[in-house]
Amino acid sequence: MSQHPLRSLIENKPLLESIAEEYGTPLYLYSGDRIKNNLDRLSTSLNDHFEKNQIYFAVKANSNPHLISFMKINYPDLGCDCSSPGELFVANKTGIPTERCLYTGNYESSDDLKAALGSGCHINLDDIQSFHRLAEIQVPEEISFRVNPGFGSGRFKEITTGGEKAKFGIPKEKIVEAYRLAQAHGAASFGLHCFTGSGVLDKNYFTELIRAVLEISTLVETNCEIKLEYISIGGGYGIPYKDEDPILNIDCVFENIAKEFYSVYPKQECPVFCIEPGKYLVGDAGILLARVTGVKESYKSFIGLDAGMETLMRPVLYGAYHRIYKVGEPEAATDMTADITGRICENTDRLAVDRPFPTVAEGDLVAIMDTGAYGYSMAHQFNTRPRPAEVLLEGNTASLIRKRETVEDIFKGCDV
Repeated sequence: MSQHPLRSLIENKPLLESIAEEYGTPLYLYSGDRIKNNLDRLSTSLNDHFEKNQIYFAVKANSNPHLISFMKINYPDLGCDCSSPGELFVANKTGIPTERCLYTGNYESSDDLKAALGSGCHINLDDIQSFHRLAEIQVPEEISFRVNPGFGSGRFKEITTGGEKAKFGIPKEKIVEAYRLAQAHGAASFGLHCFTGSGVLDKNYFTELIRAVLEISTLVETNCEIKLEYISIGGGYGIPYKDEDPILNIDCVFENIAKEFYSVYPKQECPVFCIEPGKYLVGDAGILLARVTGVKESYKSFIGLDAGMETLMRPVLYGAYHRIYKVGEPEAATDMTADITGRICENTDRLAVDRPFPTVAEGDLVAIMDTGAYGYSMAHQFNTRPRPAEVLLEGNTASLIRKRETVEDIFKGCDV
């Protein structure tokens, strides 16, 4: 069983209480030390095994520009994986050069494609029809296509993005057709992209994936008589959400991938090897701090918080599990079993179901762990609940990196 990397922070009740008092709850708190540690571990391993590589941070995981800037300071070669014009805007705002931005949309509108073209970033298309829409505007000299290899893996079926039921990518049987179409329209430089699922903890899966990708890249290069400039296998590098989850050995992952990669491509002439991590970098660095607003004994027990599905959607969307601790007492004995819920008028508003938990009272502070990725970025305003503040913690110094939204903010564009 693994102890959470931020366990000592949860034990520091005076610090977390002072932060909660200053900035209010619910509150997203990010450990800069943990983000740096994750980035150092990932980049060191990648650079050890690949001479030419690029890390594109998945902006969808957490689009706060202060966090992206923080990572860029610690790793100047950082790029951004963007899936919308808004994410391109964030990358630009943080000073990420457009040549280090990769745009991968799906079912893009013409306006989406115009924004990508206008930014000058690398464009990766999810479908042949996307290329036809792009060609009506402009065909760039370089283009990439996302392939669906026919299989995928993810922590939940909802975040498995490859295979016959996935909405993403061009089927491998049609991928050569896509490149030939691009060639016929004048494209002269090419990349290949594949991303098949999120939250994978099995190191062997990535070996299986790269073998499939290399088989496809060889097929494309042979049939189209081209040399790929870069190959991205996307993200999907999982983190433990439960104490019993294994820890993904990222160095072993890249060592195994490199063996397969360099068995096909000589080091002197190989494409740039690209990855698009999101939760691996920021997931376990985030804590959602919330106050207990009520404890109810009904047909079952409920612990009510000032954070619910509007603040953290993952448990409702996927049945995702997040460790939840009583601040200052992460090892406290669990003497009750309760559903942990928020203030939203939906019966599905549960952050945990039948969770063993210590006795708590109104006003107690709790910490919901591993919320640095797909936490704030998926938060919403249902029941007209404003979104929370975000704070970056470096050492024991807390800095506000996004103000708490107000009800007035929600209605700014309504002219009432």
